[in-house]
Amino acid sequence: MDIPLSIIIQWVIMLLLIVYFYIVGRKIRKIPRKNQNFWEMVIEKANSIVESNIGESYKGLSIYFLVLSIFLFLCNMTGLIGIKNPTADYSVCLALGIMNFMLIQYYAIKKNGVKEYLMGFFKPMSLMFPLNLMERILLPISLSLRLFGNIFAAYLILEIIYEGLISISSVVAFGIPIPFHMFFDIFDGTLQVIIFILLSMINMKIICEH
Repeated sequence: MDIPLSIIIQWVIMLLLIVYFYIVGRKIRKIPRKNQNFWEMVIEKANSIVESNIGESYKGLSIYFLVLSIFLFLCNMTGLIGIKNPTADYSVCLALGIMNFMLIQYYAIKKNGVKEYLMGFFKPMSLMFPLNLMERILLPISLSLRLFGNIFAAYLILEIIYEGLISISSVVAFGIPIPFHMFFDIFDGTLQVIIFILLSMINMKIICEH
């Protein structure tokens, strides 16, 4: 069975991140240098963002959201080197949505207990059970579709631009697409990372405090 390119690119990105952070982790010093200083500032900022959005009790999740942000950012940037974004594959986005969904349910049960977690489906009244259940089930779908829709649309637009330029002349295809890459890959790609992470945090706050 052929392995989709999006899966291979994911593995490559994950492997690079694992190797990089392993090397960084081995070079931690009591007196930090430039690289260590940078990551300490990034982690402090991640702690601050998590604390301000979902509360101090969830600060332990800051590393998770930070690493997920870096992973998503790198996936969204692969178009800059001529590789289709892994996040332009819906199965990738759905897997990320399900992963966040499961994490949110775990923390909701951990914080409230199984009984209180289940009772949350019937609040503020029993008649709300179908809507509350649907809201939970649709969470990974809405998260994944929002990410996939934006990245896939950007990928298609860039493909159309390149096909149009190449049909005129292959020379024309060099240089002209750069502003489009800056908008669709860099700006929009970064924006989708921020939206995905913030929505995940907000949903965690709502469900855990429900």
